[in-house]
Amino acid sequence: MRIVKAALLAGLILCSVSAVRAQVSIGIQIGAPPPPPAVVYVHPPQPEPDFVWVEGYWYPVGNHYKWHEGYWTRPPYAGAVWVAPHHDGKRYFAGYWQRGRVKRDHDDHDHGHGHGHDRDDD
Repeated sequence: MRIVKAALLAGLILCSVSAVRAQVSIGIQIGAPPPPPAVVYVHPPQPEPDFVWVEGYWYPVGNHYKWHEGYWTRPPYAGAVWVAPHHDGKRYFAGYWQRGRVKRDHDDHDHGHGHGHDRDDD
């Protein structure tokens, strides 16, 4: 009987440790964004030589997507390349700046990142 109690106690302890290490993740899946709008536009001239153009893209807001117009912006550090947001068929991945292995998330709703870019409608 002691062996059974010891085995049950050991099992309970192992389950408790596993439960403590477990991570809970809650996400909302809203599917893939729609295709880009079928509007042909010419982006404004480059304001300064160090600015790069970020094409427009969809981003999730609650349970739907919102279109973000393209804009000129300065990369956050020298050599940074913009990796556009995308959806892999299951999950949305936000855009980010990258140079080699260095990756920097981009808060594209932050009002101060672009030239001629107005986000007051959000």
